[in-house]
Amino acid sequence: MPVAPPTTLAERISRISVSATMKVAADADRLRREGHDVVDFSVGEPDFPTPANVKQAAIDAINKNFTKYTPAGGTADLKAAIVARHKTDYGTDYSPAECAVTVGGKYGIFAVVQALINDGDEVIIPVPYWVSFADIVNYAGGKAVFVESTEESGFAVSADAIAASITPRTKAIIVNSPSNPSGGVIPTSELKKIYALAQERGIWILADECYCRFLYDSEPFSMASLPGGKDIVIVMGSLSKTYAMTGWRIGFLLGPKFVIDACGKLLTHSTSNPNSIAQKAAVEAVAGPQDSITTMLTEFRKRRDYTLERLRAIPGVSAQTPQGAFYAYPNISGVLGKGGINTPMEFASRLLADALVTVVPGEAFGTNEHVRISYAASMEDLKKGLDRIEEFVRKLG
Repeated sequence: MPVAPPTTLAERISRISVSATMKVAADADRLRREGHDVVDFSVGEPDFPTPANVKQAAIDAINKNFTKYTPAGGTADLKAAIVARHKTDYGTDYSPAECAVTVGGKYGIFAVVQALINDGDEVIIPVPYWVSFADIVNYAGGKAVFVESTEESGFAVSADAIAASITPRTKAIIVNSPSNPSGGVIPTSELKKIYALAQERGIWILADECYCRFLYDSEPFSMASLPGGKDIVIVMGSLSKTYAMTGWRIGFLLGPKFVIDACGKLLTHSTSNPNSIAQKAAVEAVAGPQDSITTMLTEFRKRRDYTLERLRAIPGVSAQTPQGAFYAYPNISGVLGKGGINTPMEFASRLLADALVTVVPGEAFGTNEHVRISYAASMEDLKKGLDRIEEFVRKLG
């Protein structure tokens, strides 16, 4: 007689949760398929099309039958193009051997953490933080150590706050500037202090540069450009936002060759290689004209200013001015306690049910008084969605 089928899962899978942003997006998609007019402010992706020259490069790759396996860490021409672009933009001096191409920026972060973090190692993560940072560290067996930033600082963590959280078990510091979810930008002077701190203590810096080209009032900067930066900084980059290529799934890593090689071993046994056609498109994106970035940034600035004006007119809502990326992170503490809504999670749930607008609750990012709004949406959708949010809040009393 057969025994009962197995019902247990690996312990490590219990260390992580479903991505909150992906869950909200799935809920919005379900309602749309049911025929509802949902305004989605949850997903962080530009609403611009991928630039025409990039799409043409992909078409050319298909027509030339560039459809076979590539090296696990990316093609030679793409790695050369990435290090050249990073040198032009930030003054670094990487070789292609110090670069790996990954299936999206998120998998690059996953690979680095798996390669560097042992059980019990501590990783400092500034709050608010991107939803996947803590789960990726937890999955590797590490311990996420959260360091608060303040609204008054524009959610820019300080070197002093990080220093106070360092212990003998600290292995790495994650730096995400501009920040997802807040749009906060750490001043270059403070980034240099954080770098000096890490250099003095022998700690890795994991620099998430996903939004580094989307800065409103400061110049792009990479911690890897500092003297000795290549020794302790791992750059974790992505083409998704910069070139409106979210679905193409191309990210990259820059760092010491032994770290890149270690990540490469993981890539050979997991993703095999990034999509060959997307890699040819990526070469054109990073090596070709960069004017699409300026076009997007100009439009994002208009949308940011409009979104802030509208949010600040809503009773009980305040909002810091984001200095980068394309997110607003309004404080809704003045709304909580009304209409039976006591948490950002409850606010987001009721807003979707009653007003058909999606936002991401602050709990996903480590705070309890905020929601994240992506203004990478058309002005038409911004107006409609913000109208609905204002009406929803005013009805709460």
